[in-house]
Amino acid sequence: MAAADVFDEHRGRLNAVAYRVLGRVGDVEDVVQDAWLRWSTVDPATVGDPEAYLVRVTTRLAIDRLRSAQARREHYVGPWLPEPLLTSPDVAERVALADSVSTAMLLVLESLTPLERAVFVLREAFGYSHAEIASFVGRSEVSVRQTAARARAHVEEHRVRYDTDLATRAEVTERFLAACAGGDLRKLVEVLAPGVELVSDGGGLAPAPRKVITGLELVAKALLTFAGRLPEAPSISLAQLNGGPAIVVYSAGTPAVAVFLHLVDGLVRSIHLISNPEKLSGVPPMPPAS
Repeated sequence: MAAADVFDEHRGRLNAVAYRVLGRVGDVEDVVQDAWLRWSTVDPATVGDPEAYLVRVTTRLAIDRLRSAQARREHYVGPWLPEPLLTSPDVAERVALADSVSTAMLLVLESLTPLERAVFVLREAFGYSHAEIASFVGRSEVSVRQTAARARAHVEEHRVRYDTDLATRAEVTERFLAACAGGDLRKLVEVLAPGVELVSDGGGLAPAPRKVITGLELVAKALLTFAGRLPEAPSISLAQLNGGPAIVVYSAGTPAVAVFLHLVDGLVRSIHLISNPEKLSGVPPMPPAS
């Protein structure tokens, strides 16, 4: 099999690993391209396990890229959220895989070191053994076990167990959207949890609160204010992003905002709103009118 064919066979896995480690579509594309450049200099016949080789290269490139990205984020304007990514329905139906790519989980992973994050992703999302991960990251198996345990404990301490039922998520998303579009404060409050928080990522390039807003009334009013400032005649639709339903607002056919709702007991506990135009390249174009 030609080198390009072998690489294409594993490209989906490499993209998936890199995205969960990095949370940024542009960085993922660069890392996978660099992995291809390295692979293109190798004779595939000399590689006993191409998947292991390519995952090892991609993981190490992603760790290096994440280290520099985290340094840049110290100067980021306002809250930072991962870039939205189009996912297929089969991802959403696999709860563990969908959770590993949700914006809520990716945000928790931001508090890990690059090595901890890579080890956690490879173990928890993809099920690689500690021995395999050790070869990927260039550490001993004992060290990887310790890193994996430390990362898992940190994630469990900081994560919130959000609802995973797709039907409930879709129904609440539609109610939320209808309330915002109609400017109905009462109906909007009905779908929000008392301790709801709104995290908005405009990156200084789009209007967005530069602090997290917490509390039912404050969040509801902020959302209605935001809805009232949408571009003239916006197009709004639902899309499968990051393993679940998301709201996408289009302006002149271009994605302008992506909104993710995270539910607890059927109520919206956390809202992630991304309006930074540099972060919307992974959102699909506006669907054609039916």
